[in-house]
Amino acid sequence: MGTPRRFSRCLSWKRILCICFVPLILSGFAPRVKDKVGLIYANAQLQPAPYSMFNWSHLTPLTLKDRSVGLETESRVGSKPYFTLGGHKFLIFGGSIHYFRVPREYWRDRLLKLKACGFNTLTTYVPWNLHEPERGKFDFSGNLDLEAFVLMAAEIGLWVILRPGPYICSEIDLGGLPSWLLQDPKMILRTTYKGFVEAVDKYFDYLISRVVPLQYHRGGPVIAVQVENEYGSFAKDKDYMPYVQKALLERGIVELLMTSDDTENVLKGHIKGVLATINMNTFEKSAFKQLSLLQSNKPIMIMEFWVGWFDTWGGEHMVGNPEDVVETVSKFITSEISFNVYMFHGGTNFGFMNGATYFGIHRAVVTSYDYDAVLTEAGDYTEKYFKLRRLFRSVLAVPLPPLPKLTPKAEYPSVKPSLYLPLWDVLQYLNEPVISNTPVNMENLPINSGNGQSYGFVLYETSICSGGSLHANVQDTAQVFLNEISIGLLDDHTKKLNIAKIKKCQLLRILVENQGRVNFSWKIQDQRKGLTGSVTINNVPLKGFVIYSLEMTMSFFERLRFAPWRPVTESYLGPAFYLGTLKVNSSPKDTFLSLLTWNSGFAFINGRNLGRYSIIGPQETLYLPGAWLHPEDNEIILFEKRKSGSYIQTTNEPML
Repeated sequence: MGTPRRFSRCLSWKRILCICFVPLILSGFAPRVKDKVGLIYANAQLQPAPYSMFNWSHLTPLTLKDRSVGLETESRVGSKPYFTLGGHKFLIFGGSIHYFRVPREYWRDRLLKLKACGFNTLTTYVPWNLHEPERGKFDFSGNLDLEAFVLMAAEIGLWVILRPGPYICSEIDLGGLPSWLLQDPKMILRTTYKGFVEAVDKYFDYLISRVVPLQYHRGGPVIAVQVENEYGSFAKDKDYMPYVQKALLERGIVELLMTSDDTENVLKGHIKGVLATINMNTFEKSAFKQLSLLQSNKPIMIMEFWVGWFDTWGGEHMVGNPEDVVETVSKFITSEISFNVYMFHGGTNFGFMNGATYFGIHRAVVTSYDYDAVLTEAGDYTEKYFKLRRLFRSVLAVPLPPLPKLTPKAEYPSVKPSLYLPLWDVLQYLNEPVISNTPVNMENLPINSGNGQSYGFVLYETSICSGGSLHANVQDTAQVFLNEISIGLLDDHTKKLNIAKIKKCQLLRILVENQGRVNFSWKIQDQRKGLTGSVTINNVPLKGFVIYSLEMTMSFFERLRFAPWRPVTESYLGPAFYLGTLKVNSSPKDTFLSLLTWNSGFAFINGRNLGRYSIIGPQETLYLPGAWLHPEDNEIILFEKRKSGSYIQTTNEPML
């Protein structure tokens, strides 16, 4: 209890300084104001340093016209190293928002809230897998319009630090790398392996040409660019990071380059001539030891200050302490350390975007990327937001913008699905199946112009005429059927299943779900999905497979309109699609789907994939943006894997 009291008293000193000196600062005649007291905390590890009442009103993208000098580092005798922007001393107050996790209709709202909190810089990753879903087929439209997002940040008054990868981690599928890279059986990701480098070069040719005009020196808001991401914890190829650095420079990146690593691996991820930054979740003097050995004459930048954490299915909901967050940020400020809050606003892993972890067991990241961030998944304010805003207001020499209004929420009438389609009735509405003598993994299916399948489900069918011990390598989970009857489950730990004696030949069906590729560690090399290797019964390989791809795209749901849907009469066991109508008023608002009586599957609204739901938790609701709803009637389709539920309900509050 003692620490918060000292914190409060310190803030009152700041308010006094604001009242006394802000008029002088704004008139341009005030000397550098120094706080000789500093923000003192119990167990503080670093002596507080004097700092100014920060006035960056002249350092915004739309007001700063002279772009001859960008973000630079400076070191003078008698003072700590510091950043300058346009020749003026500058401390980075950064916050992360990922445009690809936020409906485009809400970008402005989230950016305005970042600015209103007191931040001066936006950081974002760039996901290669979403921007190049097939080789040479690039998508920068709609929710993936990177340029529009960056320019909107500039309009609002935010600088931008871009983190283009090619690998980004970000708890996204395969760390943001496209799955078609895995078609090459010799592929070694994140190295100078020829196949990987060639793919990166072609991607960067397209991506960086779009980024170059957004740079500070070209009148844009991008003041720094990160080289790859956390390579120190991977560190398999000493030539790789210099290659990525060169790839950026040769394509016209002229702004300050940075690397980003955890505190223990910063030396392994560092490149000569590039500013090293570190990631952490708390302020400890020992955390800066490796960094100080590397570049004692450079300002410190915390590229990721983790204010929360992500959740995985079957785990606990992760929550951080707001008091700890504000205490740490206060220490950064008094120590003149630049920082980036990860995440300011997490957003949502819509569709099949989520990644996974692997620490002895595969765990998929949940649909919500709320992250216990400063703004909630739906853009609502949190205690962390108000505490940080109060802190920033106490150290900034200019007033903060007013708080944007909250996005309204609503609860709508429950939906009871009226029609359903068993998966087996749907097969004729899928694209032509692949016929193969042996199983083919998802990425190597000869579909999508030779790019394979990235996400979703794959159904393998073959005829068997005897029972016995079935063995199969599945990634990640599989339901096994004889004709339409479920006989068991397989996963990456359970590879065997006993099939009872059968009297006549039957159809063996194996429905495999890709639950998200691992996004961190060397395990990314081993993320081919579906059936990998042969399928045997009593060690005899099965032959003659019919393979259906279930990617569940919008075009697929359009074809389903012509299917003979059945009336829902009673509970159905097995994978099936369920159709209902969500009725809203003439002004749709955000809401949250509650699927507590359902087991596991995906929810689609008007053809959009909201993401995975699961009875194992911790997430119990799915965020449904009002911007994606139509006035009056909205089509809801659930793909339920195991057992039908009763009602689809909505709530105006999330349950995470």
